[in-house]
Amino acid sequence: MLRFMGSRRLAALLPCVLAAACGNPVPVSVGAGGDTPGDGSIRPSLGGSSNPAIDFGSSADPGGPVDPNCPQGGRTTISGTVYAPSGELPLYNVMVYVPSSPLTPLTEGAICSCEVSGDPVSAAITDEHGQFTLYNVPQVPAGKTVPLVIQVGKWRRLFAVPNVTACEDTAIPAKTLTLPAKRAEGDMPRIALSTGGADAMECLIRKLGVDQSEFTTPDGGGRINYYFGLEGTNHYNDAYGDGQFPDAQDLWSTVDSLKRYDVVLLSCEGERDYDKNKPDAAFKAMFDYANLGGRIFASHWHEIWLQRGPDPFPSVASFVSEGDLGTVAASVVTTFPKGKALSDWLVNVQGSTSPGKVNLTGTQHTVTMENSTYAQRWIATDAPATVQYMSANTPFGAAADKQCGRIVLSDIHVTGSKTEGRDISDPSIGFPDGCTTTDLTPQEKVLAYMLFDISACIVPDDVPPSAPNIVVR
Repeated sequence: MLRFMGSRRLAALLPCVLAAACGNPVPVSVGAGGDTPGDGSIRPSLGGSSNPAIDFGSSADPGGPVDPNCPQGGRTTISGTVYAPSGELPLYNVMVYVPSSPLTPLTEGAICSCEVSGDPVSAAITDEHGQFTLYNVPQVPAGKTVPLVIQVGKWRRLFAVPNVTACEDTAIPAKTLTLPAKRAEGDMPRIALSTGGADAMECLIRKLGVDQSEFTTPDGGGRINYYFGLEGTNHYNDAYGDGQFPDAQDLWSTVDSLKRYDVVLLSCEGERDYDKNKPDAAFKAMFDYANLGGRIFASHWHEIWLQRGPDPFPSVASFVSEGDLGTVAASVVTTFPKGKALSDWLVNVQGSTSPGKVNLTGTQHTVTMENSTYAQRWIATDAPATVQYMSANTPFGAAADKQCGRIVLSDIHVTGSKTEGRDISDPSIGFPDGCTTTDLTPQEKVLAYMLFDISACIVPDDVPPSAPNIVVR
């Protein structure tokens, strides 16, 4: 049960969450990030006690009691929309909360836990429009700001919201609440991506708004590190420092190399069963990484990691090798919560004109059925019967509270092809010179949804995501 407190006591809860703002109002333009603001933004105050346990079974209930501090009933609320770093794509399933204590640093690399700190006193989660409303926001004295965190997995940013009027809604302007584009704005997961000649997935991360400074070699300090796979781009252009990508074999040959990363994205290399850069030990390493809490997105022929991985990986689906399907109108599976959300979200972001349908290009025919004991289909076709997107939490078959990793397999070439006028990945082209498009196709929007979903706290696919529990004081 949420308990209400007078503004004097609430003011004592919040002041040092925004260490840079203590005693000094911050500008109306809100922001977040590292240590020394020079742009009017505030900075998270990191450090403090260990993370509290998070119960995803409840959140601030809009149907709960009104705030007795409001003269005629009602509540103090904050509402808004959360976007990808570009500020163009609203996002589903992002936690939004008001912390009452300092945020603690996020653990680097693959871990088997979901880290939420700051003792939230009001919490919500974004819907299929990327929208949220925080109910019963603590009242603070005039001139003080309310701290607000947006977080999905290890994407995290802290804002200071000024001019929060008691007993009314404070609507944050559109395109204000964006996930960080660079570390100076907040926390970001460390992402490894292997390139491949059949799918230029490296271009999508750039289109989502990640800053150029974050694309570096593994020892360059950036959060986005590229490795070259078969026939894929293998270096940066001059503007990006002209660095060479390491061989993808260096990424996946050991679990120690993999577990440095929160997310691993594997672009299709264009050749079935290609294992010349995948020593036997790599299949065990990828298996162990997933079970440690790693998040893996595999495009098309990277299904080899499932087919040849240790048991029970090979039994996750029925694999075949049939002719490509090309362009199809596929069905979005809406029988589970996040599948229904994907369907609605695609309509909202103009990735589909019809709920439950999405037009795809470059579709393949290598998965006919998922093993429902382990996996959930997301997008499928009926004639022929294929699975174009599926996910599985890891370890396969473990109890839900013991699963902490996630694998998504796509049986399409996500970014299209050169013949379609889309982005290309090729050893002769330095990144990002092959990234010639700025729009997002329907299937790239699906991948964007999946990228942030795979980053999020793990819940069973038949359970709708919810905000973290609020702390009652």
